[in-house]
Amino acid sequence: MTSLLITGCKGRMGQALLRAAESQSVHVASAIDLGDDFPYALAKADTVIDFTSHHFADELLRECLQQNKRLVIGTTGHTNEQLAAIREASKTIPIVFASNYSVGVNTLFWLTRKACELLGPDFDLEVVEMHHRMKKDSPSGTARTLVEILADVRGLEYDQDCRQGRFGDVGARTPKEIGVHAIRGGDVVGDHTVIFANTGERVELTHKASSRDTFANGAVRAAVWLAGQKPGLYSMQDVLGLK
Repeated sequence: MTSLLITGCKGRMGQALLRAAESQSVHVASAIDLGDDFPYALAKADTVIDFTSHHFADELLRECLQQNKRLVIGTTGHTNEQLAAIREASKTIPIVFASNYSVGVNTLFWLTRKACELLGPDFDLEVVEMHHRMKKDSPSGTARTLVEILADVRGLEYDQDCRQGRFGDVGARTPKEIGVHAIRGGDVVGDHTVIFANTGERVELTHKASSRDTFANGAVRAAVWLAGQKPGLYSMQDVLGLK
């Protein structure tokens, strides 16, 4: 049986994870928050679910490697160095690392790839995301994943061809660029829309989350799935069998 350590247990996502574990009858061995003894709590569990902050990534990876624990990462905003450290750690321990754990959003990922392949290069590509006023990073990890999917299909590069909003006299839209736009306000859990725009027609794919429970349920599902996996870096697409 999988036994979980849930970090950030006093926060909104931590509370959602506790509810999700209970609803799926998954044992929570430890639940900690800021200031608690992480290594001690980790020793009681076999899998960590972390949705706290990318600033915790270094300690998180170090202790999971030292104690040989499985890891589900739900944070976003990592530096390139942290992303490299996650990839390196996955050679030793199994890790699920996803920008979004919602089953619906992962279906959106799949549909986005298929739509981009089918519609072809004549359609302009734009991604719009909206989140609550407290979200700190931009664009959202989910929006970045959507842009990365579009870039992969088109043979483009995220860092070179992604346009983070537009301001001033930027000139006409180029055929290669993929626009991404972040909106912040209210208590929005997470809205994402992918726009394929051509002369005379437009296709839009949208997912709207109204509860953090959707992400929490997916993360707990990922933790259970991870128990049977070898060391490696997995996504929610792997968990759902969409790859």
